[in-house]
Amino acid sequence: MSDHNLQQKTVAQFEQDLITSGMQPIALRSAEIGQGTKIKRALPSRLKRMIGAWCFLDHAGPAHFPAGEGLDVGPHPHIGLQTFTWMIKGSMMHRDSLGYAQLIQPKQVNLMTAGQGISHTEVAPATETEMHSVQLWIALPDDKKDMPPQFDHYPDLPVVQQDQVEYTVLVGEFLDAKSPVQVHSELVGVDLVAQAATQATLPLNPSFEYALLVLEGEVSAGEHHLSNEHMLVLNTGMQQLNLKMSADAHAVLIGGVPFESPVLLWWNFVGRTQEEMEQAREQWVNHDARFGVVADYEGERLIAPPLPDRMRASK
Repeated sequence: MSDHNLQQKTVAQFEQDLITSGMQPIALRSAEIGQGTKIKRALPSRLKRMIGAWCFLDHAGPAHFPAGEGLDVGPHPHIGLQTFTWMIKGSMMHRDSLGYAQLIQPKQVNLMTAGQGISHTEVAPATETEMHSVQLWIALPDDKKDMPPQFDHYPDLPVVQQDQVEYTVLVGEFLDAKSPVQVHSELVGVDLVAQAATQATLPLNPSFEYALLVLEGEVSAGEHHLSNEHMLVLNTGMQQLNLKMSADAHAVLIGGVPFESPVLLWWNFVGRTQEEMEQAREQWVNHDARFGVVADYEGERLIAPPLPDRMRASK
């Protein structure tokens, strides 16, 4: 199936195909962030808004650029979520309104819990010339969405070798390995790197829904042949996923129990009601103490766009 046909599918057709087959590919959207850094956006999609509590998924790069021209995202706010950054190549400096300053390097995770409110910057060091990363957001459950903000850095994650695939367990448990990353919903996240052309069988939790995002190379799952233009969505009830991977294949698997309640996702906020989104925007515009101040940034804060009159809930 072509990317064009994937994009033209109606939500009803997609959902019916998902029920019938258990898995369906969707095409990614291209966009730019920061200073022209190209990304491919997998979540949210009009065909699939969330995977468990995972509500946002961007694949950035691989990109090469002159020193001093890397990503530079000025101070911006978040509420109701955890930002999850998995760095594959390059480095990025995180600074936030709690006072944390943390350089993230390859094979490391930065996890920022926004809760009731936080602001931060993401800036490539002046000497950096490449970037390849995956950024995800995790919607906090109802009883945690207003928790105090915090920041955690995870430099070491468990790695499992099996079937000529290197699995790094980013979140949750996989192949008897458990990630130290602290989340607040039943989730899993795994980075898969083929060490040769191979076939692999991934055990799945039947109570989870999943998505497989191809970052590089080619991956086949049943009748679906995937490149870095696709994300494969898997319905609940599946117990395993059989893959064929090219020698240069690299992918990320995410999954989780379907989220407990619909959420609103707008700009950098995750909430439940239009009113709380309006309040958060107004407080950011008015420099309210809720979002604090990020030190040591010379540029301007990000400007909040106009809020839609009515937002669509995701689940």
